[in-house]
Amino acid sequence: MTGGWTPDLKRWGKPHYLAIAEALADDIRTGRLTPGTRLPTQRALAEALDLNFTTVSRGYVEAHKRGLIEGRVGQGTFVIDPALSARSGGAAGAPRVGPVDFTMNLPPEPDAPALRARMQASFAELSGDLANMLRYQGFGGTDDDKEAALRWLKGRGVETTRERLLICPGAHSALFSVLGQVARPGDTVCAERITYPGIRALAAHLGLRLVDLPMDRHGVDPDAFAAACTKVAPKAIYLNPLLQNPTTATLSRTRREAIIAVARRYAVTIIEDDAYARICPTPPPSFAELAPEITYYVAGVAKCLGAGLRLAFLVAPSARSALPLAGALRAATVMASPISTALTTRWIMDGTADAIVQFVREESAARQRIVASLLPAGTYTADPHGFHVWITLPEGWTRSAFASQGRSAGLGVVGSDPFCVAGTPPEAVRLCLGGPSTRQQITHGLEVLAHALEGSPALASTYI
Repeated sequence: MTGGWTPDLKRWGKPHYLAIAEALADDIRTGRLTPGTRLPTQRALAEALDLNFTTVSRGYVEAHKRGLIEGRVGQGTFVIDPALSARSGGAAGAPRVGPVDFTMNLPPEPDAPALRARMQASFAELSGDLANMLRYQGFGGTDDDKEAALRWLKGRGVETTRERLLICPGAHSALFSVLGQVARPGDTVCAERITYPGIRALAAHLGLRLVDLPMDRHGVDPDAFAAACTKVAPKAIYLNPLLQNPTTATLSRTRREAIIAVARRYAVTIIEDDAYARICPTPPPSFAELAPEITYYVAGVAKCLGAGLRLAFLVAPSARSALPLAGALRAATVMASPISTALTTRWIMDGTADAIVQFVREESAARQRIVASLLPAGTYTADPHGFHVWITLPEGWTRSAFASQGRSAGLGVVGSDPFCVAGTPPEAVRLCLGGPSTRQQITHGLEVLAHALEGSPALASTYI
């Protein structure tokens, strides 16, 4: 049953978005709207009421929170049966649906019952060795932990030895220690012009000068890297070369080989942050595979298995270079969490990690298809296997205005400022599709943002 529902908002004496929710509640209570009724699209209702699209969107979000309506991907928005809604535990019935947070870059959370049960069972089994996991452990992981790490890395094509491998409490600690080993305060490190914000923070804490390298849609320009080498003599180059955060760019093998040739010519160390190491099913070979003797390779598991699993595998260029790294990491962190390490080891060895990665790949691909169906072509870059999107804003929009527009509809996005190493940040934003958000929530949020991208910023102004 479709709805030509057009409420009278004046009788409620409230802001329009709240009046929409009040009208829905009243019409459901009086029977004018029955369970299963399909409501008008947000765009259609906005036109019928002569309202801003965002106002109607906020009204539907408020109605979701009250347990009055539900969205079904590809079908529309429907009235919920109040009795069923009440049994599900919401304030006015259904569970509350909070704002859609597109800001945090973490993988989709597994929701398949069998996989979740498998993950929980693994965690429960660890309690049998709880006493040992609450004690201090030797730094760098046990033999079993390193065996699991070697297996994980081999799945990415990185072959190494135990002597070159360190198990660290997250990628940040690994990057911090590597930077501290290869450079001293005042030294220069190169990075992508638009790069992962964490490297900016780490360089600042260590007193390093971060020099930006121009990029195209394929990533860092090797010729610009060579020019920087002659001009500023960098000690290292930091790269996030696979599904780059935030631009989604992946360096091709040809581009990687060109960067390696420059690095070898000028004796520059490569720091490879392979955060999405296992997400892409057919990635180009890593720098650690192509040039192991000059590459420090960092593979965190947070972006592949879960953001709260703070663990990373660090491969040094040689056993000799791994020794001072181990000392620095031990002094700063004592050890990686034995619980996180044991859980990761178990998941890798029993195949659970591969099952989680497969889920993340499939769910990310599904969410990217939603992006492709809703966002205007040419306004964004994405990778079919990634779970973030880089939106280049149309003329007239600023990143701050677009972020403000998102917040007004309960949507969080991140402007380009924290990603920009130097110069004026571009008018762009990053959108993340993972975390606890469902496909339904992501569809709703993208509909709101797509409408904004297709219209004039002036139409979104809420200031008086």
